[in-house]
Amino acid sequence: MHVHVVCSDGEAKFWLTPGIELAKNHNLSRVQLKEIENIIEVHYDEFKTAWENHRRG
Repeated sequence: MHVHVVCSDGEAKFWLTPGIELAKNHNLSRVQLKEIENIIEVHYDEFKTAWENHRRG
């Protein structure tokens, strides 16, 4: 389970399981990555539900 984040400054991929972890980063700062990670933490259950629904088709 993972999410992709794309913005004007760059992009990143975060694994959601077994825990939130940066998988790839292209051109985003540590501050931006931490902000994104915080957003993922707040919305973790929503991402997990969306991922499970996506896999079911």
